[in-house]
Order: sequence, then structure tokens, then C-alpha cells
Amino acid sequence: MKTTTYLASKPRYEILDGLRGVAAMIVVAFHLFETYSAGPTHQILNHGYLAVDFFFVLSGFVIGYAYDDRWDRMTVWGFFKRRLVRLHPMIIAGTLIGAGLFYFSDAPMFGLVMQTAWWKMLLIALLGCLMLPTPPSMDIRGWSEINSLNGASWSLMWEYIANILYALFVRRFSKLMLGIFVALSALLTIDIAFNIDTFGLLEARSWAKYTVIGGFGLSPDQLYIGISRLLYPFFAGLLISRIGKLIKVKAGFWWCSLLIAAILVIPHIGGEEHLWIDGAYNAIAILFLFPLIVTMGAGSSVTGNRSVAICKFLGAISYPLYITHYPLIYVQMNWAARHQDAPLGTHICVAVAIFLFAIAIAYACLKLYDEPVREWLKHHFLMKNPKNK
Repeated sequence: MKTTTYLASKPRYEILDGLRGVAAMIVVAFHLFETYSAGPTHQILNHGYLAVDFFFVLSGFVIGYAYDDRWDRMTVWGFFKRRLVRLHPMIIAGTLIGAGLFYFSDAPMFGLVMQTAWWKMLLIALLGCLMLPTPPSMDIRGWSEINSLNGASWSLMWEYIANILYALFVRRFSKLMLGIFVALSALLTIDIAFNIDTFGLLEARSWAKYTVIGGFGLSPDQLYIGISRLLYPFFAGLLISRIGKLIKVKAGFWWCSLLIAAILVIPHIGGEEHLWIDGAYNAIAILFLFPLIVTMGAGSSVTGNRSVAICKFLGAISYPLYITHYPLIYVQMNWAARHQDAPLGTHICVAVAIFLFAIAIAYACLKLYDEPVREWLKHHFLMKNPKNK
């Protein structure tokens, strides 16, 4: 008979933790530069949006490693509880930070901010804390995000969906069946990256054609992009964990970090006249390069106290940084829009300050909130009998 007693965490893949942190740092920088971007083809750290797809590959691998061999001792509800404890406290923190800064982000492009009553903002905060996506009709910023207070929440909604799909269905797939599922999911990635638009849903986001940008709203095009960005990366990561054929590389963390940084910051390829070339780059990164990097990172080992410490720090701060930084980006957008004539040095100083402030907030949330809350939940929510640890 299955039990719901607490299952201790397995040893971590420290390199994968470190790579998650590297990607999270680049995401923050990407969003800071995006404030000054004239569009996807002009973005300075051009492919930072692909970090989300990399996160999904990492998550799928880690889920397979952590849970595939535990289903004889764990119920579906037990799995969901563990994932809620791991993910949800910081979702609440990110939403509350966004609520606290909401009226400080009254940028000209956010025309709905000052038209939003305080009670409606608090309602959106409540829905965000419950991870309930809001439709465009409830938008209070003007970008039709699933959470107007913290745009980064969109990828966590898809992460939750991936966990549900895994627990209810995909965990039962054989390697062959999972491989077929992943191969079919790759067709969705190709469809959006090459703007084939098989289902006629991509016209609404023509501004981002030949990229995989999207997934942050509840409109048909955004839902299609979101599920397409989720299925192949997440379940390719799961397939990698089940196959177990990993690649060992000397100084694996540093080489993998260099690869992921290069992929995310490389300039737009092909220009406005040959957008399909950059679409091909998107597809190659998602379908081949990210799974390869995860395979290398999982197969390699990290040595030396300094490297181990760096990986642990980056891994610990990665999720808090990702889920709390975007409210600060709203504020930066407001400041930049209202101070366009400020010297370049001033804009750089503000961006660097926000980058460092985002790291400080993430670390404070980790140590003062996330870790204590998760420890309390582990004893009072996960364990069948807290006295029998």
C-alpha cells in the first residue's frame, strides 16, 4: 500500500543547479536591456527568452531523476504536495512584491495602472497568489499577462501543467512511448519557430514571428505558444533522465555555462529580410543544444571548493531571482520612459543598481522566507507524522 510519508530529497546535480542560476542571471540582464529594445530583432542580449525553454529541459530531467522511482511509495497527491511546497511560496512572494510596486510602475505603456482601483489590484494579487491566471478582460497593466503584477509567473503556470501531466499520465509511459511523444512535441516547436502556423493561431503575434516568444497570456495564440514551448523541452528532459546516457566533460560547469551564455546572448541572426534563419536558430537551440547541455551537465562533476560554492549559490538563488525580478523591471521601464533624456551613464547606473537589487531581494527572500517556510511546510504538510522524521 502506498504511503504519504515524507520522502527525503536525493543528492542534487550541482552543475545543473549552477546552470539554472547562470540562466536566471542572464534573464534579468535580458529584461533590463529589453526596456531599451526596438523589438526582437534589435534586442542586445537577443535570445535571453530561450532561457525559459532551457529551464523546462532542466525541470523535466530533475523531475524524472527525483520521482520516477518513487511511485511505489508516493501517491499522486503526495507528489503534488511536494511540488507545491517547492514552488508555491516564492510564487506568493513574487506576486506580493509586484503588488507593492504596482503603482510605482506607471509607465506610459502601462496605461491601465493608474486607472486600477486598489481593491481590484488586491483581487489580482489574490488570484496571483493562488496561481489562477487572469483573462485579458481582467488585465490591470495593459499587456494581457496571466498575472499583471508579476509577468514571470506565466512560465510557472506551465511548469504546474507539466507536473500535472507527468503525475497523471506521462510517468506511466515507456521509454519508447515517451520518445514518440517527445518527437511529436518537437513538431510544435518547429511550427512556431519557423512560423509555419499549422493551426492558424500565430497571426496575432506577428511582431515576434520566427521566434518562440510567447506563452504569457490566455489568448489562443499565447496558449498555443505556451504549450508548444513546454511539451518538447520538459519531456525531452524527462526522457534524458530515463535513458541515462550522460556525457562527462572535464570542467563541465564552466563549459556548460559558457555554452548556455553564448546561446542566450548571441545577436539576432539573418536580419529583417531572413527571419527564418533566426527561427532555425531557436529550433536548434531547443531541440538539440539545450538537451545536450543538460546531458553534459548531469554527466559531469564539479570539483574544488570554489566551484562547488558557486554552483550551490547560483542554484539556491536561481528560482527566487527569476520569480521576483520582474516587478523591478516594470519600475525600470517607468523610470526609463520618464527620463529618456538622462545621460547614458545614468541609465547604465540605474540598470546595474536594479540588477544588484534584484539579486539582493532574491537572496533575502530565500533566506528569510522561502527556506524557513518550506522547512515548516515539510514538517506540517508533507510528513505523515512529524515526530517520525
